[in-house]
Amino acid sequence: MSSLREIKDRIASVKGTLKITSAMKLVSSAKLRKAQNAIENMHPYEALLRSTLLKLPSSAGAGVSREDTKSGKVAVLVISSNSSLCGGFNANVEKLAKTCLERIVAEGSVPVVFAAGRKVAEYLKKSGYVPYKTLNQLCAEPKYGPCANLADELLNGFVSGEYDRVELVYNHFAGMSSQKPVEETYLPFVVDTEEKADEVEYIIEPNENDLIEELLPKVLKLKIFTVFLDSVAAEHAARMIAMQTATDNGDELLRELTLEYNKGRQQKITTELLDIVGGQQE
Repeated sequence: MSSLREIKDRIASVKGTLKITSAMKLVSSAKLRKAQNAIENMHPYEALLRSTLLKLPSSAGAGVSREDTKSGKVAVLVISSNSSLCGGFNANVEKLAKTCLERIVAEGSVPVVFAAGRKVAEYLKKSGYVPYKTLNQLCAEPKYGPCANLADELLNGFVSGEYDRVELVYNHFAGMSSQKPVEETYLPFVVDTEEKADEVEYIIEPNENDLIEELLPKVLKLKIFTVFLDSVAAEHAARMIAMQTATDNGDELLRELTLEYNKGRQQKITTELLDIVGGQQE
């Protein structure tokens, strides 16, 4: 059995840890509300913009014209977080990213990695995939301007033939207790025929092709911005749950240590009383 001093020190240590986990939970909760509002406000706008594009009859064949060449390179944007203590958030996206990169290599292509987040950048370096570019600030504070610039860079690389395609790997905020790692093709842009809206006759000015050329880049830029907002919301949700779990485990450990300390203290008092009684009898 541990000495009372050791148990008392462990109790003090657990109490200190509980203060940290409780504070981090509150911070994550506040940040989650902000991030959740941002992604929930963005989704209707993105859906409306996309549906507007899909309402155009020619959008089924809409795409981004590019050089008819094969570079053998595939751009991969991987989004994680800059810090840990968020459960399996980073580990899940790292595992999916590695699977994606290994598949690209198996296809005979060369992956060009854009790593957003220190955790995934460090992981990929150790795995032999040195990021072409790191974008740590974007995953910390997503803003439309920098996200649009990134979208332009990826789009220009695809159009010029530098990249054969562009893949996205990130965590999707499916709910408070669900953060799902997702891999999807960003470019070439493909319209799912099931997404096509009802065929209604619209009067389009100046013409349909010009409208598609105007809307498509906006949809692509907004997609990158939305993906970063989605990942940030998932990160804060994962961290809040992880801190709640850590707090609950800490409370349980504190109860066990307190019980053990009280039992040890009672046993010590009983032993001292028996010694006193035994001494008097002698």
